[in-house]
Amino acid sequence: MEETQTMGEGLTFEKVWATIQATNEQMKETDKQIKETARRQEETARQMKETDKRVGELTNRFGDMVEYMVLPNLVTKFEDLHFTFTKANRTEIKDREHDIFTEVDALLENGRLVMAVEIKTKPNINDIDDHITRMEKLRTYADLHDDKRIYLGAVAGVVFGESEKTYALKKGFYVIEPSGETFKITEPKDKYHPREW
Repeated sequence: MEETQTMGEGLTFEKVWATIQATNEQMKETDKQIKETARRQEETARQMKETDKRVGELTNRFGDMVEYMVLPNLVTKFEDLHFTFTKANRTEIKDREHDIFTEVDALLENGRLVMAVEIKTKPNINDIDDHITRMEKLRTYADLHDDKRIYLGAVAGVVFGESEKTYALKKGFYVIEPSGETFKITEPKDKYHPREW
C-alpha cells in the first residue's frame, strides 16, 4: 500500500496534462515534418518530370540535327570507302499487314545498296543488338517488296566506348564516331567483316 502511494506521489493533474500537451506538440511537429517531406518529394518528382521532358525535347532536336547536318556529310564520308549513295533520309516503316514497325535514323540508298545507320549519343550493347533486329525487319520488309538490294548497317555515336565499338564491328556494323571537327567511319575488316542482310 505504501509502495503504491510512493509511486503515485508527485503525479498531479497538472503534470499529466503538461505531458499530454507536450506529446501533442511533438505529434504536431512530426506531422508537419511528414508533410514537408511529402512536399519535397512532390517537388523532386515534378523536377524529374520536367527534366525528362527537356531530355525528350533535346533528343528530338538531336534527331533534327542528324537529319540536316549529319546526313549530307555521311554520304560524303562513305564516298571515302567507295560507296556512292544517291539518296539519304530518315525513314519510318509502319506495315500493319505484316506487323513490321521500325525507324531508321539515316537510310542511305542507291540502286544496289542500302546503308541503315542507327545514331545514339552513347551507344551501348543493347542499342547494337536492337539495330540487328532493325536490320532483320528491314530485310523482311525489302523481301516483301521485291527489293533485292544488299542491306548494310552502321552505328553512330557521339561517345563510343571501346568495348561497344569492338562489339559493333564484330557484329558487322560500320562504326561512325567523332574525329576532330568532323567524324570518321571505321569499317569492319581484318578479323571482322561487314554483315549483309
